Amino acid sequence: MTDQPKFAVIGGGSWATAIAKMLCVNLPEIAWYMRNEEAIEHIKTHFHNPNYLSSVEFHIEKLRLTSDINEAVAYADYIIFAIPSAFLNDELKNLTESLKDKIIFSAIKGIVPESSLIVGEHFNKTFDIPFDNIGVITGPCHAEEVALERLSYLTIACGDSKKAKVVAKYLSSDYIKTKISDDIIGTEYAAMLKNIYAIAAGMAHGLGYGDNFQSVLMSNGIREMKKFIRKVHKMKRNINDSAYLGDLLVTGYSVFSRNRMFGNMIGKGYTVKSAMMEMSMVSEGYYATKSAWQLNQSYGAKTPIIDAVYEILYQGKDAKKVFKKLTEKLD
Repeated sequence: MTDQPKFAVIGGGSWATAIAKMLCVNLPEIAWYMRNEEAIEHIKTHFHNPNYLSSVEFHIEKLRLTSDINEAVAYADYIIFAIPSAFLNDELKNLTESLKDKIIFSAIKGIVPESSLIVGEHFNKTFDIPFDNIGVITGPCHAEEVALERLSYLTIACGDSKKAKVVAKYLSSDYIKTKISDDIIGTEYAAMLKNIYAIAAGMAHGLGYGDNFQSVLMSNGIREMKKFIRKVHKMKRNINDSAYLGDLLVTGYSVFSRNRMFGNMIGKGYTVKSAMMEMSMVSEGYYATKSAWQLNQSYGAKTPIIDAVYEILYQGKDAKKVFKKLTEKLD
């Protein structure tokens, strides 16, 4: 591997666009895979992604754009996946290039439905990639604020600290601060769970609950997250660190949060299908809710918020009645 590693970004959405922007600050060239060939041609001609974060302008000479995932994988030493977890398996079916000697980092905040695993575990079990070659990129950070070059913080987690430092170095800039962590499983589960709590926060807002209740909901949410992650992967961690509490807060409160937006629509009476159609974006928390609830049937953590969101989204229960019961369980 050369002194300056080669990076590829897999995905065409807002997070993929934000990560490509970050990498282009520090690297002369990156590979960028997206399946939408029209978007690729648009970027080549107009220098911005037509569908996501269109205010970000790229120097086209820094991009190796391709609609062939194998071309991007073959090019890179480090591969950053930034596509919705619900679509990851379909994308990987097209992969013929080996991932064995690659270093994989996930910016995906969800569980792979086909395996019911977080992304790191999915790569480990499905592709036999050692955990030392797998990492996670998590917040608290919204892609929209990266596009605006507002000061943002990222946590880069990997079992191999040297690899975490490499990714942290090439994502850093004047407006991106990075730190590293060795809690790859905990940070990835936190990134998945916070989307569920953001849906709950949105539901509460849609139902008419105010800021006072929202603060109690988020306070209970971080404690519930701690219990869940401790059951999954017990190790010493500070749940109040930015990768856990910070990411939960920004996702629960931000106007850019698609999970909060989705929950808000459900709280106002939209069906799941109609909310998804109107948003025209993927709410990772919708899929994460089912996976987390199913996983917890064996773990047995006390998770009244996850249970409430699951009942509303997957059992069709009335949101107003479910939240009334939930208020009696929170403190």
